[in-house]
Amino acid sequence: MIRTQVQLSESQMQKLKDLARRRGVPLAALIREGADHVIRSSGIVDEGERRRRALAAAGRFHSGHRDLAAAHDRHLAEAMKE
Repeated sequence: MIRTQVQLSESQMQKLKDLARRRGVPLAALIREGADHVIRSSGIVDEGERRRRALAAAGRFHSGHRDLAAAHDRHLAEAMKE
């Protein structure tokens, strides 16, 4: 873990402390949870996840073109015109 400093308003700090107390977790755990939420909702996907998604999609769709591997540039250009 990396230690960092964050400035919060008094209201934010009090609400986070209250929530941490109610949940029975450390304040730092709530802040990490909040950071994870912001990262997930931002749409940022790390390289490993992008690779996993690409491999999961490979071969799952059919274009109907028997020459797709050899003529993929032409097929892509045609598809982009639509």
